[in-house]
This record gives sequence, C-alpha cells and structure tokens, in this order.
Amino acid sequence: MLHLKSFTFNPFQENTYVVYDENNTAFIIDPGNSNHSENEEIKNFISEKNLKPARLLLTHAHVDHIMGAHFIFDTYGLLPEVHAADLFFVDRMQQSAAMYGVHCDQAPKPVHFIKDGDKIMLGNYEFDCLFTPGHSPGSITFYNKANKLAIAGDVLFRGSIGRSDLPMGDHETLLQSIRDKLLMMEDDTKVYSGHGPMTTIGVERRSNPFLM
Repeated sequence: MLHLKSFTFNPFQENTYVVYDENNTAFIIDPGNSNHSENEEIKNFISEKNLKPARLLLTHAHVDHIMGAHFIFDTYGLLPEVHAADLFFVDRMQQSAAMYGVHCDQAPKPVHFIKDGDKIMLGNYEFDCLFTPGHSPGSITFYNKANKLAIAGDVLFRGSIGRSDLPMGDHETLLQSIRDKLLMMEDDTKVYSGHGPMTTIGVERRSNPFLM
C-alpha cells in the first residue's frame, strides 16, 4: 500500500510530503523544514515509522520548498533532484531568503535532474514525472496513476493556481500545463499541493475560477 504523510512547515506554510510503501521505502518531496523543531518533526516521523528515505525530490526549487534540503542531506545523505530549469533558484537560494527576510542553510547542489516523461519507482509504485512549468520554469508534478495521486507543487491549488509573477514565471504557460497535464487525469485523482489542503481534479475542473 502507498502511504502519504504531509507536514506544513516554515513561514510560508509550505507542504512537505513523505511518501512510502509497505516495505518502508520513502521519498521526501519538497523539504520545507526550516528550524530545529520542524527538523525534529520530520526526523521523528521517519524514525517512528522505521522508514528508509531513498530519494529527495523537488516539484520545484523556490526557497520555501528547499529550506530543509541541507538537513535532509546531512541526516540521510540524499541530494535533491529537480528539473534542470530550476537550478537557477537553488543557486540563488540565499538571495531569495534575504529578500523574504528568512534564514536557511544553503541547499546542496543537485547532480541528478528530472526530465519530463521520467518514471520513478517507489518499490512497486510508479510515478510519472510530468513537466508542468509556469509557476517556475522547471516545475514537475509527480503522478501515480494507479493510486490516482498527484503531488503538484505550486501548479494547482484548491480553488486557485500558482503564482506566475515570480521570476521566470508565465501565466499562459501555467494554464497550458494545467490543461494539458493535470486536467487529463481522472476526476477522482487527489492533488496534493505545495500550500493549502488537498483537492481533486474533478473539483477543480468544475469550480476553479481560473480554469473556467
């Protein structure tokens, strides 16, 4: 069985996810943990569940989604994996943090990059890597079709969509990504966003004002 645990971290109220299987192999997605108590919260959960973190995946590399990457690397030896187009934000992480008035340790530089169409295996569970730019130039949605589950970062929210006014964002590209990649999913697909509550494709298809 595929399990998902969400945490809400840092001043931006960012959602960090730990996805794991029946053999306790785990992926950490978008580590937003930003202080000692948040570090301990995710570490204690992993320890209590006896999980074995195998990969550190990023939907994108805005600062609020990578604030805990240094801690994850120090604790579990995992380097972040991201689309190459978002390496820009990893390199400029400290400038972004200073602009928002927050402190964070510099994330380690990725060496493996995610591409559109990649398939990532968590045990027997396959995740498709869908290129969904617009909020950032390298945004990726991790989609497990069998379990009707999509971890979409800041692409789609309950009743809203991601910002496109940040550096290298583009509104029309974002809308195209949602229509071409996310709205092709079944209505009961659960969407886990980078901020806010879970939603479903059907709910957003019917009621999201940005998609009307």
